[in-house]
Amino acid sequence: MGRKKVEAVPKAYGSITPGLSIRGAAEAIPWYAKAFGAKERYRLSGPGGQVMHAELKFGDSIVMLGEEAPEMGAASPQTLSGTSVALMLYVKDVDASYARAVAAGATAVQPPTDMFWGDRYSQVRDPYGHRWAIATHKADLTPAQMKKGMDAWMASMSGPPA
Repeated sequence: MGRKKVEAVPKAYGSITPGLSIRGAAEAIPWYAKAFGAKERYRLSGPGGQVMHAELKFGDSIVMLGEEAPEMGAASPQTLSGTSVALMLYVKDVDASYARAVAAGATAVQPPTDMFWGDRYSQVRDPYGHRWAIATHKADLTPAQMKKGMDAWMASMSGPPA
């Protein structure tokens, strides 16, 4: 009897699946559902009910998360005093999604704005310190079109030459 071949990348996952270390992971799961419409796939609880591992589905993507454990190299943004990472969440209506996240308690970082690369784009910081870029794709642009738009945008950001 032959063994069933196991795929190197499980069917439900992409090639990259982010994992978040969160101080207060058990509270974060329902927050992500409220703010972003995430659906809990499952969770594994450890001592005292602490979330050791959970998976949430955001649209067609999975994000893994667990309680921070700095002693094991899994520190939260609060422990690190920030993060250099942002998760990009594409949605059908960025304005409504941004408003929903802010109403749920996210910190507004950048309101929805039409950007030179073809997205209507915004940013929030969740109550656990993670940055989220929320966007709706509006136009397919070539790299040359994006470069021209970026150059115009950058020129508008700087004042007249001194």
